[in-house]
Amino acid sequence: MFFEIHQPPFPLSDFLDSLIYFEGMRPPHSLDRFLPDGNTELIIDLSDAPQYIHDNDTLEIVQSCRHAWVSGVRTRPITIPSGRESRKLVVIFKKGMARPFYPFPMNELTDSVVMADLVFGRRILDLRERLISARSPQEMFQLVELFLLNMAGDKLYENTKSNCVIYAVASMLRQPTLFNFKKLGEQIGYSQKHFIDLFKGQVGVPPKQYLKIARFQKAIKTIEKNQPVQWSGIAMDSGFYDQAHFINDFKAFSGFTPNEYIKRKASTLNYVPVD
Repeated sequence: MFFEIHQPPFPLSDFLDSLIYFEGMRPPHSLDRFLPDGNTELIIDLSDAPQYIHDNDTLEIVQSCRHAWVSGVRTRPITIPSGRESRKLVVIFKKGMARPFYPFPMNELTDSVVMADLVFGRRILDLRERLISARSPQEMFQLVELFLLNMAGDKLYENTKSNCVIYAVASMLRQPTLFNFKKLGEQIGYSQKHFIDLFKGQVGVPPKQYLKIARFQKAIKTIEKNQPVQWSGIAMDSGFYDQAHFINDFKAFSGFTPNEYIKRKASTLNYVPVD
């Protein structure tokens, strides 16, 4: 198995969380339930076999993906292959920072997986061919960085209107339990409607929905650190109004009750084996 994480240099470091290349993985299961994490990703598959998305309940195939695809911010889980014997390069954008690389608002990708050539045109398939021929992961990372810089162009530096969105996302992630929309509105000086439109276009979902995702992520990260689990404490510490709201949101985002999640989860955050 080979697995490498690359941190891109400036200016891409302001927009990308990481580039990941892996091949030869052999997990014991074939399917994962991938949970909403607030991320947007570009996946480039360097093998020829199609990859499938499955129905969360029946596990029947509902979509076929081939060569390269993009995945928008999710508000519900998605069932995907576990990566067994895959060879992929994955671009993970920083939360709320993918917009400069896409030709349309990010809410057009919400809860969707779209073939990358429909977004980036033939250029993404040309990039894939060069990645297949590359002699090392380092060469692959350089090729992807150049592609992304060309796709974004001057948009990397046109962030004036999006500064309030970047600030809001960072605040939600830093303190999801204390985030206050009224206080934010006073700070940024935009009307509520205008801010929501800006946020959806840059991030993919309305700000209140994204805050719920941030609180869910805080909850599952807390679960990893605390055993035995005290559900009432986790619900309160993650910013949920009460335990009933916590359970409802938890099931909406994961497809499992909190207790079911504990029994099923593996060691990799946001990936739950299902088959």
